[in-house]
Amino acid sequence: MLIRISEIEVYPQYLEEYLSASKDVGATSVKEEPGVICIYPMQMKRDSTQIRILEIYASPEAYQHHIKTVHFQKYKTGTLHMVKSLDLVDMYALDPASMPQIFLKMNCN
Repeated sequence: MLIRISEIEVYPQYLEEYLSASKDVGATSVKEEPGVICIYPMQMKRDSTQIRILEIYASPEAYQHHIKTVHFQKYKTGTLHMVKSLDLVDMYALDPASMPQIFLKMNCN
């Protein structure tokens, strides 16, 4: 598995446009790519220009496939001028065995 948190700061004048693009690429990626487990964009309450995206891929190969897709390339090139800063933070799962239960709970409500 590959787990990452993308820490993004967006220029304020592009915020709404960026939020829309990040939602679209996340939804399309999860729907169309079997190796994309989760792309979950979030916006900080205390600073709306700060975006965090939780990304979970089945494997490093799934991630490599993802960044070559048409929908990701459209997102990346279309939002490049909107992004003030980007930091890709790779993470280790401390309890990967609990992940299936977390996602199952989401379907109960």
